[in-house]
Amino acid sequence: MVVRRFGFMACLVLLSLAFSFRAYSLEYQIQANVRYDQYPETVLDILQPSVPSLADRPGVIVIHGGGWVEGDKEGVLDQFCLPFVRRGMIVANVEYRLAKAAPAPAALNDVLKAAQWFEDHAAQFHVDRKRIIATGGSAGGQLALMTAMAPAIKMAAVVDFFGVADVADQLDGPRQRPYAEAWIPEQPGRMELAGRLSPINNVRKGLPPILALHGDADDVVPYDQSVALVKSLKNAGDDAELITVPGGRHGFTPAEMEQLWPRIFQWLKKHKIVS
Repeated sequence: MVVRRFGFMACLVLLSLAFSFRAYSLEYQIQANVRYDQYPETVLDILQPSVPSLADRPGVIVIHGGGWVEGDKEGVLDQFCLPFVRRGMIVANVEYRLAKAAPAPAALNDVLKAAQWFEDHAAQFHVDRKRIIATGGSAGGQLALMTAMAPAIKMAAVVDFFGVADVADQLDGPRQRPYAEAWIPEQPGRMELAGRLSPINNVRKGLPPILALHGDADDVVPYDQSVALVKSLKNAGDDAELITVPGGRHGFTPAEMEQLWPRIFQWLKKHKIVS
């Protein structure tokens, strides 16, 4: 009797796990490794909610971090892509060339092409062109900011997670970082290139709204970079906001992200990106 009861309970547990996995897998549809340019690395994944919609949905370009030297799109699926999908958004999860394949500015050029590809194919995926945002963390935040700051690209907003706002600051001096040196190796005009790739140097009036999120204990990308960026944006007359995570380090914990997502979507709702 005990053996039979145990076997019955085990079956129930297995069925429950199977159902949970199926429900999770049916949460979204994915079209993987869609090519947006000629290089092996220049592919992206399109993630869509499984539930269809009669209206066009907002879109988001997700750009992984890793100091331009490591990382991949698969690594940001759960933390950065699925929260947007669950809010009914279409996600373009972008891969790009890292420093070992091509130094700066290749990564930015790739992301700009991915953004243009997503806009050009918006109708195919039922994306509202006027509601496409960019997001990323660390180096991905820098790339998201620079994409939105490019005159040829029309982003509706940026959600920047502890992004590098001043590349030159991490290339020389006391805040020098090995990943920045790898992305922009020794060459004529090195610091000039770093300056051009720094969002803090590309601030101008008329940029889309920017939300920066940064921990004040970040020991990789200094918190004061986001402070300076938001201040500069506001001085230029742009819509910018900084959410400070007290004690937050480089890469937020699941508990910190759980607290941040409602504030992020409230901000996106205020700017009429999501309903």
